[in-house]
Amino acid sequence: MTRCPCEEEVLTWIRPTPEERAYIRAMGDRLIEAVERTGVAKAMMVGSVARDTFVRGDRDLDIFMLFDPSLSQEELQEKGLSLARRIAEEFGAAWREKYAQHPYINATINSLDIDLVPCYAVTSATRIKSAVDRTPFHTRYIKAHINGYVDDILLLKQFAKAGGVYGSDHMTEGFSGYLCELLIIHYGGLHQLFEAAACWEPGITIDIEEHGTKQFSEPLVVIDPVDPERNVAAALSLSRMFEFVELVRGYLEAPSEAFFCRPTTPPLTREAFIRLLGARGTHLFSVTFATPDYTPDTVVPQLRKSAESMRVLLDRNGFPANRIDVSMQKDRCMLLFELMVDEVPTICRHIGPPVWSPENARKFFAKYIHGEVFAGPYIEDGRYVVELPRPFTRAVDLLRSGTLLDIALGRHVRRSMEGGWTVDVGAGCWDEEFAGFISQFLERSSPLVRIRRAMRE
Repeated sequence: MTRCPCEEEVLTWIRPTPEERAYIRAMGDRLIEAVERTGVAKAMMVGSVARDTFVRGDRDLDIFMLFDPSLSQEELQEKGLSLARRIAEEFGAAWREKYAQHPYINATINSLDIDLVPCYAVTSATRIKSAVDRTPFHTRYIKAHINGYVDDILLLKQFAKAGGVYGSDHMTEGFSGYLCELLIIHYGGLHQLFEAAACWEPGITIDIEEHGTKQFSEPLVVIDPVDPERNVAAALSLSRMFEFVELVRGYLEAPSEAFFCRPTTPPLTREAFIRLLGARGTHLFSVTFATPDYTPDTVVPQLRKSAESMRVLLDRNGFPANRIDVSMQKDRCMLLFELMVDEVPTICRHIGPPVWSPENARKFFAKYIHGEVFAGPYIEDGRYVVELPRPFTRAVDLLRSGTLLDIALGRHVRRSMEGGWTVDVGAGCWDEEFAGFISQFLERSSPLVRIRRAMRE
């Protein structure tokens, strides 16, 4: 299919240069040779560099060190980390230990961000002993099926990045690079994918190898061609999926380079933030605490779980939320709550069971007959009702109370909050460290809206 002129133009600045390709590949070859020279493990380049599907400027290089599957997990960790540190030091690199399912070494070598990852050299992706064991099979599969689709994949990745839907991390919940590659292969090109995606509905299932053995509940299901029991799109949220659909429809309607350029919107100033907050007439609260010493993939889901538990607690106490969101920075995390009210009357109306349910009615009556109440129990439309004093009449008092430690918080979040947390209100929520996050929270809009506005300006 003929490309749009704008796509040809975009390709001129997202294709890696021959020099860039040669440089990164040469560094990969040197690292592989250094690993295999030890005789401890085999090695291979994986990921987009190995598949030639990386966008210009990406400086990530993944070297997997393949160990004998007879090793225990403890031996793999010990031998793998030891070898990875040895290789990093041989290249004079600063390195740090990171954690996925098991530890690996991340190093910066000659301006490249390099992961040295131990895994098992299993014979099939269905025999994996850890999640990373699949990755070499992904690389081999894509290389065998890429069939001249490299430019389509580059365009799709750039399109997804510009739209803010690229990345399978827990903060983004978007499209992974591998998922982008499989979608292009399945549909036979970028335009074919876009025509199909414009009509997507929740529950779409793609099984390239027609070998899936499990049912999945996620909004998009793409059966891994190398593992029939895995959904490659498991991390993709319903919101990111349909932000992508919206972007596709907008692009098909009026193709433009703007869809491949992330709009740069500067964060609000403190003064603009205060004006906007006042115009909304809602009540903003932030809860901040020290960032747990774990990776974002571990912490972010716990932040979301904790914020949702706090939202339920607030709602139960008469403070319904318009929206909530979370942010993880290097030193601190922030949970943000926009509430419709910040103060409620002391009285709280509590509806009990119907009187025709004898056992439940008896328990309710016994609980409140001698309790501290403003009125009741009394019967209204056949049900018991009681009017009680609220424990908290101000949202800020609830958020500052120890009650927060009694709800379902993420484990690492709870541990951090046990060391203390800060609650700020309204204009006091402004924090330069979180300026971008707070600005996006208040000025929230879909990716297509951002692009259309940027084009108009």
